[in-house]
Amino acid sequence: MNQQPVTTRCGFVAVIGAPNAGKSTLVNALTGTKVSIVSHKVQTTRSRIRAIAVEGGAQIVFVDTPGIFAPRRALDRAMVTAAWAALDEADMALLMVDARAGIGEDVSALIARLGKVRTPVVLVLNKIDLIERSKLLALSQVLNDRTKFAATFMISALSGDGIVDLASYAFAAMPQGPWLYPGDQVADFPMRFLAAELTREQVFHQLRDELPYASTVETESWREMKDGSVRIDQVIFVERESQRRIVLGEKGQTIKSIGKAAREAMAEAFGHKVHLFLFVKVRKNWSADPERLRMMGLVP
Repeated sequence: MNQQPVTTRCGFVAVIGAPNAGKSTLVNALTGTKVSIVSHKVQTTRSRIRAIAVEGGAQIVFVDTPGIFAPRRALDRAMVTAAWAALDEADMALLMVDARAGIGEDVSALIARLGKVRTPVVLVLNKIDLIERSKLLALSQVLNDRTKFAATFMISALSGDGIVDLASYAFAAMPQGPWLYPGDQVADFPMRFLAAELTREQVFHQLRDELPYASTVETESWREMKDGSVRIDQVIFVERESQRRIVLGEKGQTIKSIGKAAREAMAEAFGHKVHLFLFVKVRKNWSADPERLRMMGLVP
């Protein structure tokens, strides 16, 4: 286990933004490991993910939050509430804006509300490799005219451009205090949760339209085997029988493909062989069930 330096800093940094701004990609880059799942679809992140990074004597707990948008369902409302609640425990917030998309309704609403919070907010313009420099500078000026940011950074979370400067700024801004986690810990959630997230990531990658949003994944059992491998049993819950048939696919081909990709991702993440068994069940209106939302960490 890494030894904690004598003089230390530690704090929380909430990463917030509209859906698909690149928050999870940034958190993974800042921690140097995959702790948040990503996909090209919006609203992939549902729970607050706490990822831990260390630089010198400073430790930061990055809180990856669900994208903030106009909610419609109970699940949507819980996700947005969880995102804003992350600011309550944060020493700093990173507002991520997709520079290519610019200022839409979600970003405008975010900035209007951020003007009322006391937490220092840093503007992070992401995907700068996809926009002309003149347009990028103009966007930065417009956003800074709307509210007061502690600093502005321009990055590409995917390529890593600008990440080092952003990280150095954040680490230097953390208050003095003891570390909250061992120096070699990279996340604050059980492996069972990450396993479920890795399967859900494949659901988002391999299924179309609204089905990924109507599904959730739960790890029912985790058993370590004598040969060092692990057996994981999971259930993919959907809301209707027609959705269950789609997840299974013709002759079970779709669920096999999801399982194969998820198993490979787990083996890479956990460092040992994984035996993954997936089941698909119908649970009507699971996204409005307070117990399900509580299990996801979205309601107390």
